Amino acid sequence: MTEQEIIALEQKYILQTYTRPPFVIQRGEGCTLYDSQGRAYLDLVSGIAVNALGYGDPELVRAIQQQAARLIHVSNLYHMEPHVRLAQMLCEHSFADRVFFCNSGAEANEGAIKFARKWAKTRFPDQADRKVEIVAFEGGFHGRTIGTLALTPREKYQAPFRPLMPGVRIARFNDLDSAAEAITDDTCAVIVEPIQGEGGIRPAEKEFLRGLRELCDQHQALLIFDEVQCGLGRTGTLWAHEFYGVTPDIMTLAKPLGGGLPIGAVLVTEEVGSVMQPGDHGSTFGANPVACAAAQVVVRRISEPLFLADVRTKGEYLMEQLQEINSPHIKEIRGRGLMVGIEMDIPVTPIIQAGYERGLIMVNAGENVLRLVPPLVIKRADLERAVTEISEILKTL
Repeated sequence: MTEQEIIALEQKYILQTYTRPPFVIQRGEGCTLYDSQGRAYLDLVSGIAVNALGYGDPELVRAIQQQAARLIHVSNLYHMEPHVRLAQMLCEHSFADRVFFCNSGAEANEGAIKFARKWAKTRFPDQADRKVEIVAFEGGFHGRTIGTLALTPREKYQAPFRPLMPGVRIARFNDLDSAAEAITDDTCAVIVEPIQGEGGIRPAEKEFLRGLRELCDQHQALLIFDEVQCGLGRTGTLWAHEFYGVTPDIMTLAKPLGGGLPIGAVLVTEEVGSVMQPGDHGSTFGANPVACAAAQVVVRRISEPLFLADVRTKGEYLMEQLQEINSPHIKEIRGRGLMVGIEMDIPVTPIIQAGYERGLIMVNAGENVLRLVPPLVIKRADLERAVTEISEILKTL
């Protein structure tokens, strides 16, 4: 089919929940994508912080092929080696004692909510009817299901789908006084992104996350870190919360975990995990052996100290180069590692569209923030090119 035929069929048969650019991606190699016309694009999006190892990584492809040849799916009803090995790796590299596998970030956050409420009802039976509240924060994004949407306080996302899940309080991000007002003895859990992704690449302040830990301990509530976008090496440490010296009770993962295959995970302490019994939660496709085989490669590679050091070095270089761009449109550059947001005084859609013409793929994080989340294996020369192209685009606006 031609490019235009594919686009026409997409518009005819696919639910129109996305606004897509007018080209068709056909293949990827390293950090480069190619469309159906053979045009090459330097990818600064990586499938929205998913393809941490880039495209066509030989070890990742080999693991997927070998596992697919052995066993693709039998469901969560049976013992399988791939998910056991992956769970062991995740626990050995984190605070967690147990893992639940699902298929996406939204599912992981839904699971975290359920686990927190079951924990509260089990540990505080005399408060079972009232210790159910979840505290989330302005600017946060935790998913588009009815439950996680309630934790994502943005009018344009919530308005068409109300009523949403009850029992949610919203506080201001990086505002401990606001959090202290929202967190009470009726709170069973607090959920927060150490670095807000969709909210504009906004890192939490150290005092804020440490204060949340203290408030949760004070009110006997669980602290949930949503590391769906900022976790697994994106910030230059394996987990974004390592920078803060704060340990959660629950952590949710997804995006980069499967190297491009759909998989999510909820990591919990034994205190939380021990309350869950057979039948309390489930996922038919969760712990898929092919996705888990891929995830083992991802976790093993990213957890290597030299890999993480390289991400930190490249992140520092990217920030330094961006700071040198002389443009009146740039208001602030923020982020950590290879998770960077450039806040503009204008909408960034024209910048993204101009990027396509120059062979760059970029994405926004809100109307005025240009989000850069390239594959973690991107080369310094590619980062230099990206900064040069962005600088040239800004000169035309």
